[in-house]
Amino acid sequence: MINTNLGKIAVYPKLVDSDKTPIIFLHGVYFDHHLWDEVIDSIQDRTTYSVDMPFHGLSKEITKPDWSLNDCADMLIEILDALKIPKVIAIGHSWGSMTILRAASKHPERFEGIGLCNMPFEAATPKQKRMFKLQHTMLAFRNFYTKQAAKSLYGKASLKENPNLLRQLQRPMNMLTIRDIKQTDTKVIIDAEDATSLIINLKVKAIALNGKEDYVPSPPKIETVIVEGGHISPLEQPLKVTELITFLFETKEK
Repeated sequence: MINTNLGKIAVYPKLVDSDKTPIIFLHGVYFDHHLWDEVIDSIQDRTTYSVDMPFHGLSKEITKPDWSLNDCADMLIEILDALKIPKVIAIGHSWGSMTILRAASKHPERFEGIGLCNMPFEAATPKQKRMFKLQHTMLAFRNFYTKQAAKSLYGKASLKENPNLLRQLQRPMNMLTIRDIKQTDTKVIIDAEDATSLIINLKVKAIALNGKEDYVPSPPKIETVIVEGGHISPLEQPLKVTELITFLFETKEK
């Protein structure tokens, strides 16, 4: 556990005897660090770290009642400081990408490159805010809520061809309380400010990845790889995500 401005955050290292820049992975809403297991297993030449975001996985001791995405960005820098990592490659999914974008915008010197998978960056519309509040009324029926979430998050073909994807969402979601879900949705989606200017002014090497059925658009001015599937590319297209990571360090090592 690492103490941050938000509280205690669980971080999972896979240590490798290497002087190559380490990689840190941040997951999206409803998941935990296991989102990245297959991707991390494919990386053998450098140390990796994965994080349980606030309220998710084992990061339950969150002490700051009124937090924002900017606090999540500060949390990431505090984790790097605690681990004594001067520079890192950061890979995020959705909420994780939103966090990395803000941290890299504030502290570009700490990032060798960033990979932004399925990143929401536009402010939620009034219609979207109403939709989330309506969906929250169904949280008492957790299995139903999870199945509906899976339909909106995964690509149709992905769910049909791989029923295990639903179980991979059910497991971490069952660890979340109704309050955890409502608070996370509010801070990460409903109250999130538009980040278009951060993308345009970014001074860090970056590449993005979106699914063909993703509900978020491609970010401006960043090379974006489009893959089959929906919003959960690390599970739907792990090999493509690994290729994305390779892009971030291959130029430096040529």
